[in-house]
Amino acid sequence: MKPSANRIALFPGTFDPITIGHQDIINRSLPLFDKLFIGIGRNVNKEPMFSVEQRLDWIRELYKDSPKVEAVSFDGLTIHCCQEVGARFILRGIRYVNDFEYEKAIADMNRSLDHQIETVFLTCLPQYTSVASTLVRDVIRNGGDARQFLPHVVAHSLSQQKYR
Repeated sequence: MKPSANRIALFPGTFDPITIGHQDIINRSLPLFDKLFIGIGRNVNKEPMFSVEQRLDWIRELYKDSPKVEAVSFDGLTIHCCQEVGARFILRGIRYVNDFEYEKAIADMNRSLDHQIETVFLTCLPQYTSVASTLVRDVIRNGGDARQFLPHVVAHSLSQQKYR
């Protein structure tokens, strides 16, 4: 069932795990949209560290008091997920210039597949440019303290488990 709001966005990613950088983009985008779906894409070429269910739980806990935010998972093309949830916008975060070049190519492809869906880019705040899920996973795998890069909900959950 598609929500009736007009400004619906999908923020796709692996969120493996969701970081304070992701959270910053999400929080700063909320005034722009009536509804924001955080879409965990299942990528057959990537082996995630955390299950889709765990990542969905973290996002749902983080945004349990925000009715504008909903977490979903999807397989296949991002554009198909947009169509399924009624999103007319794709939200993407940009950390560096080379991120923009890569993201623009994807945005152009998505626009070719469905010309009614626009991509919106938000640049991350300077303090989050080095926060990447890949680096955070490396810290966790190697026994480092990744709490400073993670929302409290995620950090607390990980403190209850051991990952290596």
